[in-house]
Amino acid sequence: MRVDKYLWCVRYYKTRNMVTEACKKNHITVNGQVAKASKEVFATDKITFRKDQITHIITVLDVPANRVGAKLVDVYRKDETPAESFAHLELLKLSKEHYRKTGTGRPTKKDRRDLDDIEFNTDEDETE
Repeated sequence: MRVDKYLWCVRYYKTRNMVTEACKKNHITVNGQVAKASKEVFATDKITFRKDQITHIITVLDVPANRVGAKLVDVYRKDETPAESFAHLELLKLSKEHYRKTGTGRPTKKDRRDLDDIEFNTDEDETE
C-alpha cells in the first residue's frame, strides 16, 4: 500500500491530499529515508512524520484494505511516539495562554505600560 493511503487509512490525516502535501515538504520518512507519496509500505516498516509540532513514530503492523474505524486503528499500527512530546505540546499551549487570553487582540497601551513598570521594578530590586 502507498504511504499516503496508509496514513489516511489509519486516520493520522483527514485527507490523502494532506498526506501528499506533507510528503512533498519532506515531512514523512519510511525506514529513515524521505518518502514520496507513492512509496510502498509493508509490515514492520517504521514511519516517522511531523504533524502539529509532534514527531510521530509508528510501526506498521498490518496493511488495511481500506480506511478503518478509530477503534480498529491499533490493529494496523504501533505508536512509538514518546510521551514527552505530547507533554511538551501541552506546555506550549499553556504558555501561550499565560499572558493574554486567546482572541483578546493586541496589547493595549495600558498593558504595555504595565509591562514596562514590571521590568523597571525588577531592575530596581536588583540594585538595592
